[in-house]
Amino acid sequence: MEESFYIPLISDYGFKASFGNETDTLFLRTALQALIKSDTKLREVIFDKNAFTALTVDSRSGIFDLSCIDENDNAFIVEMQLGKFPNFVQRMKFYALHKFNTMVEKGRFDYSELPKLYCIAIVNHKIFATTDYHTVSCLRSENGEVIDGQMTFITVELPKFTKQEVDILTDLDKLLFTMNTLHQIKDSTQYPDFWNEEWLKKAIDELDTRKMTPDERASFARITAANAEAVNAEKRRLDERVKEMIINALSRNLEINVIAEIANVAVDFVLNIKKEISKER
Repeated sequence: MEESFYIPLISDYGFKASFGNETDTLFLRTALQALIKSDTKLREVIFDKNAFTALTVDSRSGIFDLSCIDENDNAFIVEMQLGKFPNFVQRMKFYALHKFNTMVEKGRFDYSELPKLYCIAIVNHKIFATTDYHTVSCLRSENGEVIDGQMTFITVELPKFTKQEVDILTDLDKLLFTMNTLHQIKDSTQYPDFWNEEWLKKAIDELDTRKMTPDERASFARITAANAEAVNAEKRRLDERVKEMIINALSRNLEINVIAEIANVAVDFVLNIKKEISKER
């Protein structure tokens, strides 16, 4: 079966080669402008430190997939998440609030003059119950009135984006279409016309395996292997969490079918764990 020439833009390597390209930020600037739905072009972005340390001895540290600021000191955090991650919204709040604290620590104690903070999450699964693939959230009243727009959360759910090439009009549509389909393209005759636009063409060229140097191929192979191990490790951790939750539920004498529903597993899976516990005793 013929394979695509292109590395998925949503892969770790693809994300770093496009969004994280520090040599040429045209793609990043255009993508950010589209994601926040701004009519004002970003003239400059400066990559910021993406790792952060704990604020206290007992608090957590972490790392953003990408962190940058524009020419007006507005801050952007961009996270790409392929697999399901428990409490992903809470994770994004944690990241955004940590970034907010560092903005205040830099001496900006006049809160009215704080620059904007955009926390952008691009996920390859569905999070919200709505049909919207692009969700913009900020602090609002019960009537939907904006109370504060200094901190804005933007979530893109790629599986919900189903537009076909003929329906693509905006830069946001072009970006999401490319993220969903680039790695499926096997023939240059399938290229949509808008892929010739400079911002997209530069990013796509970075993901073309035919144009990679030997060093780039080796780097891609290393990152792919590391990602596969990370995914497997995360799956093992999630499996252990589910198993622990089932064991706790069994100790409370909950019904088997109720436990299976809560844990989102088959009844047989719960029964097998119950058997394992009985043998250990």
